[in-house]
Amino acid sequence: MSHEQETHRPESYGMIAEFDSPETLMAAAEKTRDAGYSRIDAYSSFPIEGMVEALGQKRTGLPKLILLFGFIGMCTGLFLQGWTAASNLGITIGPYMFYGYSMNIGGRPMLSFPNFIPVTFELTILFSALAAFFGTFILSKLPMPYHPLFNSERFSLASQDKFFLCIEARDPQYEKGKTEEFLEGLNPDSIEEIGH
Repeated sequence: MSHEQETHRPESYGMIAEFDSPETLMAAAEKTRDAGYSRIDAYSSFPIEGMVEALGQKRTGLPKLILLFGFIGMCTGLFLQGWTAASNLGITIGPYMFYGYSMNIGGRPMLSFPNFIPVTFELTILFSALAAFFGTFILSKLPMPYHPLFNSERFSLASQDKFFLCIEARDPQYEKGKTEEFLEGLNPDSIEEIGH
């Protein structure tokens, strides 16, 4: 007896409509959003200004993630330098004890924040850059070497001179006949159902 829970998987990935200009794609995306479809996406060979709003997509959380990791990097830089320059406290890691290096060399103050600026700045930038790089991959679900849209022969034109609008079968409003009829009303060059 299997204890696995069955999940409903639609028989197809969805439908794509092909357009020949960014203006027609933008208009189609707005009409699709206004019709109540929510699992939609647009594909083109270049970014189209206003497309995110036309699709009704939420803004990404990546800037907040970058800011958070930049702050963590800044705190790490300040703590590391403050502890090594002015602390006699030890940190125990396993059987080892690590102490700061609190020796006054050159008559400078122990906690000299102007001296801490370069390392603090560098760690802030490092943590922010790493968060941006890895956050982009994670939030975009990359790498994705396979995507159901690659099953379409015409979809390769999205990287050249065509524009595509996809309505996923997971959309609550998706019904094969109704969705196909709706897409035909947008006057696309072609419509294709995409399998898994």
